[in-house]
Amino acid sequence: MPANARRSRNDPSWVAVTGAGVAGRGLTADDAQAAAKLSRLKEPAQVIYLPTDQSPPLALPPAFDRARQALPDPSRVWLVGGSVRDALLRRDIHDLDFAVQGDGLALARQVANKLGGAFFPLDAERGTGRVVLNEDGEQFFLDFAGLRGDDINADLAGRDFTVNALAVSLTPPETLIDPMGGQTDLKAKVLRLCRPEGFTADPVRTLRAVRLAAQLDFRLERATREAARQAAQLLPRVSAERIRDEFMKMLGGRKPAASLRALDALGLLQHIIPETATLKGVTQSAPHVYDVWDHTLAVVDRLDALLFVLGRVHDVDAASEYALGYAAARAGRYRHPISDHIEQEVSAGRSVRSLLFFAALLHDIAKPQTRTVEAGTGRIRFIGHEEAGAKVAKEKAVALRLSGDEVERMGAIVFHHMRPVWLSSGEALTPRAAYRFFKATGPAGVDVCLLTLADLLGTRGPDLERDEWATRVNTVVTLLDAYFAQPEQVVRPTPLINGNDVVELLGVPQGKRVGEVLEAVLEAQAAGEVASRDEALALARKLLEKDDGRRTKDDR
Repeated sequence: MPANARRSRNDPSWVAVTGAGVAGRGLTADDAQAAAKLSRLKEPAQVIYLPTDQSPPLALPPAFDRARQALPDPSRVWLVGGSVRDALLRRDIHDLDFAVQGDGLALARQVANKLGGAFFPLDAERGTGRVVLNEDGEQFFLDFAGLRGDDINADLAGRDFTVNALAVSLTPPETLIDPMGGQTDLKAKVLRLCRPEGFTADPVRTLRAVRLAAQLDFRLERATREAARQAAQLLPRVSAERIRDEFMKMLGGRKPAASLRALDALGLLQHIIPETATLKGVTQSAPHVYDVWDHTLAVVDRLDALLFVLGRVHDVDAASEYALGYAAARAGRYRHPISDHIEQEVSAGRSVRSLLFFAALLHDIAKPQTRTVEAGTGRIRFIGHEEAGAKVAKEKAVALRLSGDEVERMGAIVFHHMRPVWLSSGEALTPRAAYRFFKATGPAGVDVCLLTLADLLGTRGPDLERDEWATRVNTVVTLLDAYFAQPEQVVRPTPLINGNDVVELLGVPQGKRVGEVLEAVLEAQAAGEVASRDEALALARKLLEKDDGRRTKDDR
């Protein structure tokens, strides 16, 4: 048990076992090992944890039993880590991690062959393989890795946090192995390092600590929190890819705003996105009620709340707040399409959701550099911050080794995040305007719609005006109507004519003007002004005749 862990009356007993049975017991692992040595057994004893109180049952999916039955020798395999933790917490489990005394890669291949699953080699050097199983329409990932250490206890002692240093033997009776006191910390909802040097050994664990605390609704134990703060300066030594993976998981997980605050408080965020430090204390004119940094965090928080009330699975009580309730009432018919959109993978293992929250974090990143104060009025403006911000956002995405598609999408979200504001300031949105919006935003169109709602909530805060909110929501719903309900009519109409038609039938030479005419015809289709090939050709001819008329006037 870690030196900084406290004992209670319900602390577990420790048992040293061999193939012959129990060889020794004790209040600590060392006591049990010492008792086993007194027995003078030739066979080395394994120390396991036995709770004195009633342990909660393990809630494991059927895929676990199938995997166990497929093992040639279950005595050499243990269920470990987050799988055991989540089973004790009775959380849904789709990832099962197994530690193997031997070659995990070879065992994964055997299990995949026996169960008819897909096999993927993950790490040949460490002997790690993955099996993907489909059970009743659900997908499960089974990872098999060789032991890190001489035995299961050494493997667990080398893990990051006590709540992850848990294992279950696969031979009856299934025994919970807990050399670091993880079950005690689970009950206390505490995240604690297994070893004081855990963060210095692998600084990316600092990010994982913040992510897990939010995911599990745990708190970082004091010494662990201080160790994370001390290890922050080591983050630049970690590869951008590893930082990216943890950071994007955190953004796509629970409570991203709270996680960002924690990263900032621990001095971690400045080593990932140093530009965020420049947002603090940058004041804004009304209707803003926060400085740029607090506004940014408010936007992330409100985006999280919006996605929850607009999600496939939602809590009606969460929509009792006026703003969220109005948005849910107006856009609720698109819960499933919005959820499908947000859950899409943009790159392997990374979803639209995590990218959208990254864009929300950076949507006003260029405000400090574009801030001006009007003489006389004192009004603060940030002219062009969206364009400058898009450039910074793309640079940050490249620095974190995001894919090309992610980089472009990040830039588009930030660049266009003000566009729905401008669309809300005029008359009712037309199909032509909706077509132009999605033409400009591309795959990021729905992302921009969601961000603009969160942006207004994060701007006004408690001073939100109902009329303004209703106007913004109605603009977004009109855009969502076009995207989800009328994609072929408004967003991506099938062209009625092509470039060859314009060149051959209308006698126009190839050139830039042909593309402009085709685009104008597509806009007319989206607006419902053109419905047939003949009408499309007639409009193209009319546009070209206007060109001829202009040239005739110019020649006079």
